[in-house]
Amino acid sequence: MATTNDIKNGTVLRIDGQLWTIIEFQHVKPGKGGAFVRTKMKNVISGKQVDKTFNAGLKIETANVDRRDMQYLYKDGDDFVVMDTSTYDQITIPAAVVGDNEKYLLEGVMITVASNDGTPLYTELPSSVVLEITYTEPGLQGDRSTGGTKPATLETGAEIQVPLFLEQGTRVKVDTRDGSYLGRVND
Repeated sequence: MATTNDIKNGTVLRIDGQLWTIIEFQHVKPGKGGAFVRTKMKNVISGKQVDKTFNAGLKIETANVDRRDMQYLYKDGDDFVVMDTSTYDQITIPAAVVGDNEKYLLEGVMITVASNDGTPLYTELPSSVVLEITYTEPGLQGDRSTGGTKPATLETGAEIQVPLFLEQGTRVKVDTRDGSYLGRVND
């Protein structure tokens, strides 16, 4: 147990059986009345954001969240198998926990796995990954980078928009947060 004075960005609270991460907080001491803490919180599982106000000095329950860098090994049915590179322990993560990150997962990629009491809560990918285009319409003479975009399918099955001049087999850098094209990678 902690008090509202211990709140800081990144603190994980357990409220009504759910885990919430503090995104922003502000201690407020109005001229009249008691002090309070205004927070913006994000649900760890669903991603829903809410604003909540706590009275100063109120007891709150914090949760211990363990964040570890792990290597993605392979997909086993609907689940994903990752390995802790320091202990070589392998754990299985359900597809619901990985969510949309699956579109950018390649075998061997390092990801961050956050867990509470041994239960995986969510995964975080690097901000960008390099993937190969497996299918896109062929480019035409005169297509330039300022001309527009076309859909392209990546080796993981994700579909993104790329410039018209890119062809099948080209390696591209992709932003994992929004799936946008960042540039071509020359090996």
